[in-house]
Amino acid sequence: MPGVDTALFAVFRTVARHGSFTAAAAELGYTQSAVSRQVSALEAEFGVTLFDRQPRGVRLTDAGLSLLQHASAVTDRLALARDDIAALRDLSAGRLRAGAFPTANTALVPAAVGAFETAHPGVTLSLSEGLVRDLSDMLRAGDLDVAVITSNDQADGLELRHIADDPMLVAMHPGHRFAARPVIRLAELAGEDWIAGSGRLDHTLLSGAPFTPRIRYVIREWIAKQGFVAAGLGVTLIPSLAVGSARPDVVLVPLHPDDAPVRRVFAATPAGITPPPSLDAFVRCLDRAAAELAAARS
Repeated sequence: MPGVDTALFAVFRTVARHGSFTAAAAELGYTQSAVSRQVSALEAEFGVTLFDRQPRGVRLTDAGLSLLQHASAVTDRLALARDDIAALRDLSAGRLRAGAFPTANTALVPAAVGAFETAHPGVTLSLSEGLVRDLSDMLRAGDLDVAVITSNDQADGLELRHIADDPMLVAMHPGHRFAARPVIRLAELAGEDWIAGSGRLDHTLLSGAPFTPRIRYVIREWIAKQGFVAAGLGVTLIPSLAVGSARPDVVLVPLHPDDAPVRRVFAATPAGITPPPSLDAFVRCLDRAAAELAAARS
């Protein structure tokens, strides 16, 4: 009913229920004249008489009876809408579409998702896994609300919240000559065979190394990379976020702080878009999960 102040419907329904302006005014906390004016405004809007004014109250006309059915539907729908919006606000309902790069899904994101779903079981949380550039495109297209990404070179049109730093370790065979080292310099590994996720150096964790690594095997999955390491076929870099998934038959040696290509991990959201009410709660879960992982590593 365009142009109609829906608050008038509540007054109208109260008058109809009591059959009296005075009784309706007492329930609503208005004066009798204020109730009368609001009913008159509604009558003017529709160009009909809604109540016959009688010595002992008022009675609905046929037009009033017809409008009452619609007014009840409108006010009931508005009440439902208010309840739905309140449920979104207090996180007892709603949805959140999240994304993450693969390494984040080994420990960081599962811990955050578990905490979030325990605290807010009424919110439907979905998760997509992908490369940073694909997740960034999905955010800009409106297909995701938040994504855990690792760099800001894909950040046009996005807002970034720093979640964690992700230093690197070297995974090597237990019999490797450097396996007992407490820390290792990257330059010491210049002559090694490397296992990497791409044959293109700039698409790997070795980008920026002080030498040109000899990438012997291109393996995408972390578990598969570790299988090659365990077989003594080379070494690979492992992000600290993936330490929890390390095989028992490989050794992880931290890189020297001056050499470690630390990745910065962000929660990315589309810039200029009103986020769902559940977003801040999910980011807080990410922050807590990142802090717990960092404490476990130290």
